[in-house]
Amino acid sequence: MALLLVALLGVCTGLRTLTPIAVLSWFAYLHALHLVGWHAFAASLVSVILFTAMALGEYIGDKLPTTPSRTSAVGLIGRSCFGALAGLLLAQPLALNMTTSLLIGVLGALIGAYAGWFVRTRSVVALRSADWPVAVIEDVIAIGASITLLNAVVAHAV
Repeated sequence: MALLLVALLGVCTGLRTLTPIAVLSWFAYLHALHLVGWHAFAASLVSVILFTAMALGEYIGDKLPTTPSRTSAVGLIGRSCFGALAGLLLAQPLALNMTTSLLIGVLGALIGAYAGWFVRTRSVVALRSADWPVAVIEDVIAIGASITLLNAVVAHAV
């Protein structure tokens, strides 16, 4: 179950690179998720502000026509890095092996990136809609799923 939570948070990272780490930081800052040692950096006010601001910037940037595809090398590398970070941070409260958790986070992020791209592009065509409304729905899904998954992590934490 714990690895599934890491994988699903990775999938959310594939949808929106910075949303899951921002939500994770908020959970840690609000003492819902207890991180100690080097993991505790995510619970700092600086991390909360930085990751939240970056996530907000990503929501705006994602809607711009010049933004590269999430499946481009840059997009996949960023999502993989933040999926790995989420996996590393969740390894401690879920009592998981750090390497396994890191790899599952990366795998989830890659699955989420490609699945999100597929669903978004097909939805725009099927709905005969502009990309913007579908992207906003994807934002809401990434936020809601990240919050739900981190609530499950809190309930499952050792």
